[in-house]
Amino acid sequence: MTMEANKTILQMKYARIVAIFAQESGMSLEDALSFFYDSDTYKLISEGVADMHCRSDEYLAEELLMENKEKNGTT
Repeated sequence: MTMEANKTILQMKYARIVAIFAQESGMSLEDALSFFYDSDTYKLISEGVADMHCRSDEYLAEELLMENKEKNGTT
């Protein structure tokens, strides 16, 4: 089953998530966007797994922060 969310709405959500993630991580928007599109979190959202696209922008940005820490070997 594929996610039925409107693609434009999803793109707007992605932009908000990346902006929060960039601010919280100290990354540039470009680096945050690159990380986002390579992340497991993005894959889960885009595939509609567990209705991740329904979670708040802040929650998903926090998921990215945790994923970033895991990939960098920091806790």
